[in-house]
Amino acid sequence: MTMERKIRMIAGTFILASLALGWWVSPYWFLFTAFVGVNLLQSSLTRWCLMEDILRWTGIHREPPTGTGAAGAPRS
Repeated sequence: MTMERKIRMIAGTFILASLALGWWVSPYWFLFTAFVGVNLLQSSLTRWCLMEDILRWTGIHREPPTGTGAAGAPRS
């Protein structure tokens, strides 16, 4: 799974969870929804995303090795 898809999945999960918590637990959880939205906007403008760094630091996302083709043969 690509980094972009992982980030979209995490952001969507955070938004849905914080909306549910804001509805059933406390309206202060809507601030977390706003925080996620602000981070998405910021990352689209600056091309830097904290969640990317977190996924790399924790080892959840590892970049595939470069220099190989689809069958594992070196690219020319």
